[in-house]
Amino acid sequence: MDGFEYLTPLQASVVLGLALGAVYGVLAQRSRFCLRRSLVGQWSECLPALGVWALALALAIAGTQGATDAGWISFDAHRFLAPDLPVVAVLVGGALFGAGMVLSGGCASRLAVLTGSGNLRSALVLVVFAVVAYAMMKGVLAPVRSALAGVTLDPGGRVVLTALPGGEVWTWGLALAAAIVAFRSGAAPRHLAMGAVIGLLVPLGWVGTGFVLLDDFDPVPLQSLGFTGPMADTLFWTMAATAIPAGFGTGLAAGVVAGSMVASTCAGEFRWTSLEGPRQTGRYMAGAALMGTGGVLAGGCTVGAGLSGVSTGSIAAVLALTAMAVSARVVGRFL
Repeated sequence: MDGFEYLTPLQASVVLGLALGAVYGVLAQRSRFCLRRSLVGQWSECLPALGVWALALALAIAGTQGATDAGWISFDAHRFLAPDLPVVAVLVGGALFGAGMVLSGGCASRLAVLTGSGNLRSALVLVVFAVVAYAMMKGVLAPVRSALAGVTLDPGGRVVLTALPGGEVWTWGLALAAAIVAFRSGAAPRHLAMGAVIGLLVPLGWVGTGFVLLDDFDPVPLQSLGFTGPMADTLFWTMAATAIPAGFGTGLAAGVVAGSMVASTCAGEFRWTSLEGPRQTGRYMAGAALMGTGGVLAGGCTVGAGLSGVSTGSIAAVLALTAMAVSARVVGRFL
């Protein structure tokens, strides 16, 4: 397109993130896409939402594995496939994130969508989430992250599902199982269609950053949908834009909020809402802190470690997603 040839790979990645985020924001707002809705409450109420999320996972796995088999992208040096498995950080982080998303009323991606719909409570939670996440990555809480991440397990090279006995049966079997859950969930066909497109955004992100924008002289990180790092980076860029450039994650975060705002406004659902009192404020802030802490330790949120991470076949991502789901289900039963 005219004008885009003058963009650097980093600048183009911002545009890519903005586009993918806008599509995600529209679809997630209309379908109420969120893993928390799939886990908290009676199973009869959760199952349709779980079906939409499961179909997104199935398409994310299929698309990512297809792109990998085609030789377009490789995850050999990606953090999801690190040779040593930080099992304590992954499991503890997943459990903390799962509890946090129950306390705060949604996972990080859902809160970004709600922010675009006029929910000031979600906006405040996102700010606290981003502050705590950045503190865990590079701030005062970084020693905690380093200590937990230092407890590793040597899996003997089996860091991906395809390395297990049976090879690709595990990866494609997981995708097939997720698809079966989706089509037996009773979810509305239009919501399933939206979930399918959300799932396909994951390989589009991988291929966009790892193949289309690949430049050995001006590299951009291989990344896809996720909200822990992007929200923290967006917060830091907001405060220091003259010193650091925006990246894919900054565009993604902005795109989700903008897409949700457009979708909610067009549907007549944009409403200004806020916190109801000190008790609710304390609960939501605690949830934000747990999600910020857990998201960094687990390697991402329900989208970053869940959809994007599991799509790579990473065993660490599978463990993180499992810990999030179990924790959310248990904590939800006690609230």
